[in-house]
Amino acid sequence: MSTTPTITTPTITTPTITTPTITTPAVTTPAVSTPAVSTPTEVPPAAPVRTAAELKKALLALSDLLSGFSVEADGGADGPQVVLSSKDSRCAKLVAYSNADNPPGSKAAAGLSYSGGSEGPFIDESLDAMGSAAAVRALQTSFRNAVVSCRSMTLKIPGQGSSPISVRQVSAPQAGTDPVAVRFTATSGPLQGLEVTMITTGINDVALSLTIVAGTPDDIDGATETAVDKAKATLKPEPGA
Repeated sequence: MSTTPTITTPTITTPTITTPTITTPAVTTPAVSTPAVSTPTEVPPAAPVRTAAELKKALLALSDLLSGFSVEADGGADGPQVVLSSKDSRCAKLVAYSNADNPPGSKAAAGLSYSGGSEGPFIDESLDAMGSAAAVRALQTSFRNAVVSCRSMTLKIPGQGSSPISVRQVSAPQAGTDPVAVRFTATSGPLQGLEVTMITTGINDVALSLTIVAGTPDDIDGATETAVDKAKATLKPEPGA
């Protein structure tokens, strides 16, 4: 019996092919810095430096007023020298404003007094350079607040006596910027019936003030409008112009 030889099939080993890993280098994008754009700050033009001589030219002249007026000496010695006082602390600021020759913060000033005769009207005008239109507005606001805080004071005119007065804000002639007006009326005593009207208004960086004693509504409106027109025509219309 013949024996069939066993044939052994060799095992074929398939080699493992290793695929190399390809590393892609990271690309860094440089940061682009946008320079900050600086917007220049607009600086408002400075107000002109006013002088007393310049302001004096802007005051009313006799040719600006009705016939019959005269210019009083310094202080208006021939007209009534009005002095206000009060024991009420709420009136302290109004008393200070009314009796002061110039408002707080005035850089330069000019003023004149005018008389319409022995019976009036008597007009005091003053111009005060405040340095800026904003300072004028602040003054107007402060004056208005002082007026509304006070209800009564005492008015004294040397040689004529003193009387209690009522204090009330009244409609101001619409001339200038943010005008304010207050009326003092003597309610009894030797000055009973006497009225004093104060008007303040702005002409850019200049505060214009008028105190009118024994004036009619036409006197008050006419003097205020004429004074404002004269100041506007004489003073530089815009700061720095």
